[in-house]
Amino acid sequence: MNSSAAAVVARPSRRFDVENATEPAVNDGARRIALSTRGRRHGPITRLVSPSDIGELIKPFVFLDHAEVAPRPEPLFGIHPHSGIATLTVVLRGGLAYEDTTGKKGSVPTGGLEWMKAGNGVWHDGGPTPGEPLRAFQLWVALPPSEENASPESQYIPPDAVQEDGPVRVILGRHGRARSPIRAPAGINYFHVRLTDGQRWRYAPPEGHTVGWLAVDQGDLRSPAPIREGELAVFEESGGAIELEADGDTLFVLGSAIKHPYPLVLGYYSVHTNSAALAQGEAEINRIGQRLRAAGRL
Repeated sequence: MNSSAAAVVARPSRRFDVENATEPAVNDGARRIALSTRGRRHGPITRLVSPSDIGELIKPFVFLDHAEVAPRPEPLFGIHPHSGIATLTVVLRGGLAYEDTTGKKGSVPTGGLEWMKAGNGVWHDGGPTPGEPLRAFQLWVALPPSEENASPESQYIPPDAVQEDGPVRVILGRHGRARSPIRAPAGINYFHVRLTDGQRWRYAPPEGHTVGWLAVDQGDLRSPAPIREGELAVFEESGGAIELEADGDTLFVLGSAIKHPYPLVLGYYSVHTNSAALAQGEAEINRIGQRLRAAGRL
């Protein structure tokens, strides 16, 4: 599943245009929720974050889809390009078939991860494997100038290589004794968290991680305000801890980071820090596209 293929993005806007966005009440003493939303649904995919709206608030996290896609004979999106970002798919259920122009091809089962650091330009493809529907979160991470036009690199991580510390599976960064095997930019944590009914969890982010958000796959959470199944909650920018309690068995992803200090310069499938870097990435995308077209792939 590469829902990013459908993410033709608009040029940046400071106006937020997110359906069902609310500003919930808060309690003193806990890190506050600045915004919550249920996003926009497009068939089997719910877009929770785009670079032109909430992505401006939580960058380097600039895009997030939550999807449940049934196996189908036809391609879901087809092979498509990126530059300037990394895409990261967390397979919650089912399996993900993948192929990319770094030469890799295979599948990722339930619990596995797909990391595609597009850098200067890459094309990739994917979709659900036969069997049960593919349920997944797909995230885009904006890359810093030192990496946005570097050579692409893909990593496909099996479930047993994802380290855990308590209820936390570490997708990016580290938590306690657990570290991610993904070679990601510094200053980013991204977790898959599982809490049982009534379980409390407190996350104290590393120094400088003023960006914080979570998206609920299953169940509900109590924080300064309720966070319901299917919602994304963005926390205020601060270094404060995030305190949560599960209302029912709950699964969610949570991201924290040092804020990306660069503008988001957008192409159709790309996010860069400046127009020259974008032009370089789009030129490489076009070069690879010509090769794919000559091979009958486009």
